[in-house]
Amino acid sequence: MNESLETPNIELSEGAKLKKDFIAGLVVFLVALPLCLGIALASDAPLASGLLAGIIGGLVVGSISGSSTSVSGPAAGLTAIVSAQIVLMEGFPQFLTAVFLAGLIQIAMGCMKAGALSAFFPSSVIKGLLAAIGTILILKQILYFFGGAKDFESAYELPETFSILKDVATVFEGNIQQGPLVVGIICITLLIVWPRIAVLKKTSFPPALAVVLLGVILQILLSSMGENWAFSKEHLVDVPSLFGDSAAEATEAGATETADAAGKTSEEQKWIVFPDFSVLTGFQVYLAAITIAIVASLETLLNLEAVDKLDPKKRPSPPSRELIAQGVGNTVGGLIGSLPVTSVIIRSSVNIHVGVETKKSTIIHGILLVLSIAVFATYLNYIPLTSLAAILLMTGWKLANPKLFRSLWKMGARQFVPFIVTLVAIVFTDLLLGVIIGMVVGLIFVMLSTVWNPLITAAKVFDSEVALGDDPIRLVLAKHVSFLSRLKIKNVLNAIEPNSTVIIDGTKNEFIDEDTLDLIANYIEESAEKGITASAEGLELPEQSTGLH
Repeated sequence: MNESLETPNIELSEGAKLKKDFIAGLVVFLVALPLCLGIALASDAPLASGLLAGIIGGLVVGSISGSSTSVSGPAAGLTAIVSAQIVLMEGFPQFLTAVFLAGLIQIAMGCMKAGALSAFFPSSVIKGLLAAIGTILILKQILYFFGGAKDFESAYELPETFSILKDVATVFEGNIQQGPLVVGIICITLLIVWPRIAVLKKTSFPPALAVVLLGVILQILLSSMGENWAFSKEHLVDVPSLFGDSAAEATEAGATETADAAGKTSEEQKWIVFPDFSVLTGFQVYLAAITIAIVASLETLLNLEAVDKLDPKKRPSPPSRELIAQGVGNTVGGLIGSLPVTSVIIRSSVNIHVGVETKKSTIIHGILLVLSIAVFATYLNYIPLTSLAAILLMTGWKLANPKLFRSLWKMGARQFVPFIVTLVAIVFTDLLLGVIIGMVVGLIFVMLSTVWNPLITAAKVFDSEVALGDDPIRLVLAKHVSFLSRLKIKNVLNAIEPNSTVIIDGTKNEFIDEDTLDLIANYIEESAEKGITASAEGLELPEQSTGLH
């Protein structure tokens, strides 16, 4: 444990950072590949639009974003909206016009500093979001882990939990495929024992990449042992080639070379689809654009806040800049045939889990997506989905670890109830609706606290005006401070100059929200890096244990 806490403070050379970023980008690429395809299919959009969204999320958004850890691409949380809007817009080219306009709206939102809204998301809701994503990952990947053969597109739909549980039950009723199951067990065992074996723990080779390579080798070996052990195309990654043939089709036994030229031309044309600007004369395109912009922006801000909590180095991501980056990505995507992009939590979580150093990893993952469709599509088809499932199961376990549930339970109902409500609501509905439900429950608890403590106010945070020029700077908290005060406190703390001494005085405080305590604790922990000596008086600060270890 001590090693994991000290590791982030070790300054790596640029070469060492690039090496870690390349490895992280490679693993994120392997996870992003099936997700891009599946989300496109679940959205009733061309396959290429999902891959283009992944490429734009890596190359365009990744280049502009100020986040070191966030990965952008097509989001499962938008599939229902995308599918519905394609129907309402009467075609994919018409829908692309709405995506283009949504990007412009997001750029305007970023320029107006709308990213500040992220300061009002309660930490209990963010933690519920992370745990829900972990739970969904586990539920969905169990199907592939045990070798369940299912249509590729339906495995990556929105979190229709009852359908997922039914499919998992079907696998256990006798549809377990022994070849994929053996590979899955070996791969997840390797991930579990890797940090416990001294020789493997000291090596710089990433366990996630080792699992993918091992999965390919085992898949080839087992397939040579006969039909009972063979992998069908439903058990393998299926990447459409830039030249029209999917990897699965190219490697299927007995595949013919009689595809007609017209069919190939049709496939090629799917890679670039231009928007139909004739719909600008109608009302529906603007309604669609506003819907996409608002939902994509909220999802991005939520994911960005969650990713920053997972980052062991606690590097802050500028939310307004992220909105601008997402807006540029969607503007470009709307012009060439891409699904809308957002910051995505699964790929970002994997990015952190593998050991990302800088945002170069997300750019590298975009480059690899380009190469995958241009050069390596056929070879990627050998990767079994069960080995990717092993990686995602471990990521899901880290996000929904029982320790998180226990820690929030100990904090009391004000933190635990919004957390568990958010988790359940996301799992059984979708990300945005689940977060809204969690936020409402969180606000109800704030109002109940106001009834119990009538003097709680967001307006009065400090007992007196803050004189930032004084040394030491003493910030005296008011008697009652709710999470609605986080933005004001954050702005005051960020305004303190380096080489200052600051004391956060809570001796007169009678009530303070856990989110605000968490903010203060994080500031004290990280202030030394800015040359600031910070301390607190009269406050019981929480232990800082957020992150993937």
